[in-house]
Amino acid sequence: MNENRKKLEISGLLLIDKPLGFSSNQALSKIKWIFSAKKAGHTGTLDPLATGLLPICFGEATKFSSHLLNSEKTYEASIKLGWKSSTGDAEGKLTESKIISLSLEKLQKELKSFIGLSKQTPPMFSALKYNGQPLYKLAREGVKIERQEREIDISKLILLNYSKNIIKIEVTCSKGTYIRTLAEDIANKLGMDGYLTELRRTKIGKLNINEAFSIENISTLSSDKRKSCIKPTEVLVDRYPKLSLLDSEVDFIKNGQPIKLKKKLNTEIYTLFTKSKVFIGLGEIDSNNLLKVVRLISTLSLIHISEPTRQAEIS
Repeated sequence: MNENRKKLEISGLLLIDKPLGFSSNQALSKIKWIFSAKKAGHTGTLDPLATGLLPICFGEATKFSSHLLNSEKTYEASIKLGWKSSTGDAEGKLTESKIISLSLEKLQKELKSFIGLSKQTPPMFSALKYNGQPLYKLAREGVKIERQEREIDISKLILLNYSKNIIKIEVTCSKGTYIRTLAEDIANKLGMDGYLTELRRTKIGKLNINEAFSIENISTLSSDKRKSCIKPTEVLVDRYPKLSLLDSEVDFIKNGQPIKLKKKLNTEIYTLFTKSKVFIGLGEIDSNNLLKVVRLISTLSLIHISEPTRQAEIS
């Protein structure tokens, strides 16, 4: 590889289908090299044993990546019953245990009981830190730390298949949900041990695995075709309503000055656009109907300012 290639200024979002065996950072490094990108980061870490949707943010998009972290995520997961894993997944030491006869009706019923708000204890084999040390490193040394329960929300949990003591499910859940722990909890609720054998992320918010590219596929494309795979930065924040600004208002926003809106709008975050539909960042309307800056893209200074009126309007 030629490490002296010229680094390019690229902004936007690329959806990658992370392969088995790659860490999220390894996938990021590979993509960053393929695009010769100056700045890039991933959002929503996947373990090496997991596959599926991994968003890669380039340039200005890295400023808005945190907004995607709070989105719901959907996974397909396989749980093998009758075995206990020291790590909750296929990487751990496996111990065979009892198998209980299980009807499809009982399985469906128990799966439904996990839907909604509940408490979950994060696993020791996780990236959470204790006194600056990742828990998984402490776990490998035989150290066990008390972990506080967290509230999680499972909005969907459906059975995809049940055969030869392997349950395959699709689950849509909130940020901070550990599917390995969920797999163990499901098995325990059924009166057995179990561990996660396969995990594939298929959705994050509105982003879908069907729109993702394999690393291998991306590497074979021409430079122009590669760039056409990159989604605009505003895709990361499209869960917020849009607000269209006149050019003069863009000037005020660029300088960090609040704008008094004539039309009463809800007090929430908005995605801000110019009249020509160029994304410029995020703003928030307060209780006084003032629009204030939350985060702006740095290319804002390139936008031409000409319109004299000071009135924002909802798009």
